[in-house]
Amino acid sequence: MNNPLQFLRDFLAGLVQRQENGRYTGRGAEVRSSVGEDSRPVFTALDIGTAYAKAIIIEVQDDIGVVLGVGRHQQSYSHMSDGIVTDIPGVITNCNEALTKAEQSAGGIIAPSTVIGIAGELVKGSSITISKQRQQPTKPISPEELESVISSAQQKLLKIAKDRIAAETGYPNIEVRLTNAAVISVRIDGQTVSNPIGFRGRHFTLTLFSAFAPLMQLGALETVAQGLDLTLVSIVAEPYALARCLSANASADSGAIFIDIGGGTTDIALVRQGGIEETRMFALGGRTFTRRLAASKGLSIKEAEKLKLGYSSGGTKGNERDEIQNIFASEAQTWMDSVELLIEELAKGELLPPAIYTVGGGSGLPDLRQKLEQFPWTERLPFSRQPIIETIQPAMVTSIDDPNNLLRNAQDITPMALAYQAIELQNEDNVLDRVLYRVIHQMHI
Repeated sequence: MNNPLQFLRDFLAGLVQRQENGRYTGRGAEVRSSVGEDSRPVFTALDIGTAYAKAIIIEVQDDIGVVLGVGRHQQSYSHMSDGIVTDIPGVITNCNEALTKAEQSAGGIIAPSTVIGIAGELVKGSSITISKQRQQPTKPISPEELESVISSAQQKLLKIAKDRIAAETGYPNIEVRLTNAAVISVRIDGQTVSNPIGFRGRHFTLTLFSAFAPLMQLGALETVAQGLDLTLVSIVAEPYALARCLSANASADSGAIFIDIGGGTTDIALVRQGGIEETRMFALGGRTFTRRLAASKGLSIKEAEKLKLGYSSGGTKGNERDEIQNIFASEAQTWMDSVELLIEELAKGELLPPAIYTVGGGSGLPDLRQKLEQFPWTERLPFSRQPIIETIQPAMVTSIDDPNNLLRNAQDITPMALAYQAIELQNEDNVLDRVLYRVIHQMHI
């Protein structure tokens, strides 16, 4: 994996060169003619969800992403399963519809530089802390020493991801690739520093987060991007994107648990002390409830989805509402049991932050909110106090400005979080990033 920052610069430079030569191809051509000569930094965030493909076009202005256009298009049941692409041509068609709607919404602006989200049970994200006792504490820390510590952490995280995927699939030696990585914190003798180069001290501690996914899954997304004539800036694990985006707005110090309830999966991310620690995913989302409703009431999937949405918005009353609630009861309990199990794994016996934030289309199901708020489950886990449950709405995300109110509800939070990744890629260029990307490049992961 190359340095995404350099990749982005090279891409923009290439656009300028093609303009000078009078040659344009695909979406790259149209963005130049659409936005003029000022090379405004515009990006597309593409959330290839199980239920919907969602696209947001933003312009990066300093540390804010201004929403220019939004597009959504429903996925076919045969094209996606549990967050994973199962029909590449079908997904390309659906994503193209979402992109076209976003481009029309943006007044014809086309942004080929794209961040794509990845989800699914086999996407593994975790952090590790490496502590080194330096033999020469009076010697300044060098870039080579920093690189050595990061490399040691990255190697261990790669092994953890491979072992977990092998254990869950039963297949050893599945090819995995890094989706994204970030240095969460660096401490010298217990003091947090943003750049350790030049510091002296005995104890050097670094925490690194990395997310990995099977090559098959990443390759499918790369093929989708190529089919859409997009320039793929980054593929990002969606729980990581959520945690990075939302922890800047809520409970950054004390931490939070973020739960993204999508169409095919539920993704969970734990943030403690301002840094993402771990992510977990399981294959149960809104589609499970749609299928249950269709089977129980003899409806088509389309009819069941419409009925489910009406139920979620409070449009069904009396006996019909009670009937649907009874139909959903077993799946809602299975979902809650899975959430409890994974949060217990994430806790690792340490105190959990008392804030739980939900996003995604499935967060509108009152049954799931009710399960979270029925607190006997939290008494079995190490919460410092009874957690507050809150559903994130677009207006609560301060890093994304939506002047035309194109973003509607909690299902738009994930593509907003991917858009935030474009902001970070545009703005972050520090010593830690450069050393981390150099290590990644050398490891060929």
